Amino acid sequence: MKKTLLLFSLVLLLALTVLAGPKYIFLFIGDGMALPQINAAQLFLSSSFEDAVVPKLSMLKFPVQGMTTTYSSNSFITDSASAGTAIATGKKTNDGVVSMDPTLTEAYPTVAQFAKSKGMKVGIISSVSLDHATPAVFYAHQKSRNDYYEIGLQAVTSNFDLFGGGTFNRPDNRGKDRDLFEIAVENGFTLIRTQAEFEALNSVDGKVIITNEVTPSSGAMVYDIDRKNEFSLADITAKAIELLKNDSGFFIMVESGKIDWACHANDAAASVGDTIAFDRAIAEAIKFYNEHPEDTLIVVTGDHETGGLTLGFAGTKYVANVPAIGTQKMSYEAFDALLSSQKSEGKLNSFEDLLSLVEDNFGLVATGRPQGIPLDDAELARLQEAFGYYMSGSVPKDSRTYTLYGGYNPVSVTLTHILNEKAGLGWTTYSHTGVPVATFAMGVGQELFAGFYDNTDIGKNLFKLLN
Repeated sequence: MKKTLLLFSLVLLLALTVLAGPKYIFLFIGDGMALPQINAAQLFLSSSFEDAVVPKLSMLKFPVQGMTTTYSSNSFITDSASAGTAIATGKKTNDGVVSMDPTLTEAYPTVAQFAKSKGMKVGIISSVSLDHATPAVFYAHQKSRNDYYEIGLQAVTSNFDLFGGGTFNRPDNRGKDRDLFEIAVENGFTLIRTQAEFEALNSVDGKVIITNEVTPSSGAMVYDIDRKNEFSLADITAKAIELLKNDSGFFIMVESGKIDWACHANDAAASVGDTIAFDRAIAEAIKFYNEHPEDTLIVVTGDHETGGLTLGFAGTKYVANVPAIGTQKMSYEAFDALLSSQKSEGKLNSFEDLLSLVEDNFGLVATGRPQGIPLDDAELARLQEAFGYYMSGSVPKDSRTYTLYGGYNPVSVTLTHILNEKAGLGWTTYSHTGVPVATFAMGVGQELFAGFYDNTDIGKNLFKLLN
């Protein structure tokens, strides 16, 4: 009898141990990040051909890997709102919808909201605006991802503990409504809006919103390749851990949103830079995991692939040299701004003026120059045509120019295409693709994320572990 009771007690204890979920959950989402983006970053960090087989990225060292499908309710090629909703709620919806059902009549509960209801602290971090699709799906319920003000209003009136990274895209709805930051303060949020305030922040009484001091485009942080003294995604992840750690646990979602933006623009150097910056943020979570291995789960995934990036280009055949993109010193976004300022100041008057900027910032040079990656006659002709369109201020709207430029600055996108091609990297689109993404897991419940499954299973598994 005693043996039977002892055996029953051991079985019950084992069952409770298996069912016990993590106290601390990190969910990292690389927007637009699939295996091509990850592999490009891995190869960029490799010092030699033999060295390339050794994992450089923290995410590649996780013990569990999965492959995840990304289609939405109404499209094989998803957008970020529907893909994010699937991850955040475990349910499908149509493209453009934020955590609601396809009929727009039902609000889906999110894992972040459920974690908060369980007494956990919740932090939402993104390198793009806080009202953008991916962060939004964790706290908002909206018919359209484009309802930025309404989404932001749901953030500043929420009971979440921390929002951070970029700022709000439309904080006063273009002058039509009250400023979201004023409403946030009324609802108990402390505002941290400068680098000095961020560096001095060691604790906070109540809720906090931390926005980067430099947000040059649509409320987003700068690309990591352009970052100077501003806090990085890793910095704010570490700060969130410091502020949110408590005995009841936390749920922290961290999105690297500008991997996607860089890939839309076919800028491999900016994409690789932000993928590496994203991985450094993941490393901060791993530091915490190493201190709390019995209580922590880290999941890393992408919402979809962007750009149709691949390792391999027709012009280089079997040759690839991904580190060559390291000659690019700034993102397409920063180079656009440089071109604009040079043009307005009367310093960009000739093709030779452009070539000087190209040499300084992309390492591409006209044939005969002593240093740099040489441009052949065909590449110079492509660049000269793009320069003509830029200087005239008019690009023909036809299928040919869309294929060449995708609606971006013709000079910048031509430069990134040429440099990427020389590195052996190719692109198929300026939009998303339907290929699966990689998912990685480490910690309590990691086994649930192995294998081939749908993005909704990520949300379902997180709900299961939180129950």
